[in-house]
Amino acid sequence: MEWIIVTAASALAGFVDAIVGGGGLVLLPALFATFPAAAPATLSGTNKGAAIWGTAWAASQYARRVSLRWGALAPAVAAALVGSFAGAWVLTLISAEGLRKALPLILLAILIYTLAKKDLGREHAPRFEGRQEAWLATGVGLTIGFYDGFFGPGTGSFFVFLFVRLLGYDFLHASASAKLLNMSTNAAAIGLFAWKGHIWWHMAAVLAVANVAGSLLGTRLALKHGAGFVRGVFIVVVGALICKTGYDAFLR
Repeated sequence: MEWIIVTAASALAGFVDAIVGGGGLVLLPALFATFPAAAPATLSGTNKGAAIWGTAWAASQYARRVSLRWGALAPAVAAALVGSFAGAWVLTLISAEGLRKALPLILLAILIYTLAKKDLGREHAPRFEGRQEAWLATGVGLTIGFYDGFFGPGTGSFFVFLFVRLLGYDFLHASASAKLLNMSTNAAAIGLFAWKGHIWWHMAAVLAVANVAGSLLGTRLALKHGAGFVRGVFIVVVGALICKTGYDAFLR
């Protein structure tokens, strides 16, 4: 029964993550609920070990069908990797308690802004070119990569929102771009968790298969229905993140 629960959660996580990010909102709580006696780092490592495969699959599918701006994304991916390592290192030195309490408020501001700007992310109209776009994308990668290594919840949604708001991408192109950066931050985390022995590889392998299956369906729906559909899922996922992070910060 434990395997059935977490495998189903991994498939749903892959589905959600492929569209707009936020798969950790599904799989990680399922792992914690199913294996309450396990070390948190082990569950987080197992989650990353499974999720990176669904993210990689989604990234490959988007890359085939969506025109990505590789000149800006390549340095951003490298910056996200560095930022994630740095964030994980800082986490070993200081507490993330203050950020944990601020996160639901930050997400709420993003949700309100997105709802207020009804045309936000519906049209793909990049605002910058060349080096300027590359520097901004690199800044996004470094900042959110650091956040992912240091804390983590909502990383994919932050990537999507910043690509839409700062760079002028529509939600579909922003989600496709976010997959590449999120794959980089996950790889950094996996390297750290593997080094510390905090991944259940036998479980991660099974969960990875389910995650890819969910990712396949989510990617197809996103590509079929376009930016408006991705925007709607983004709003739902951010709303769920507000509820989850708010409960964790103030009620638990």
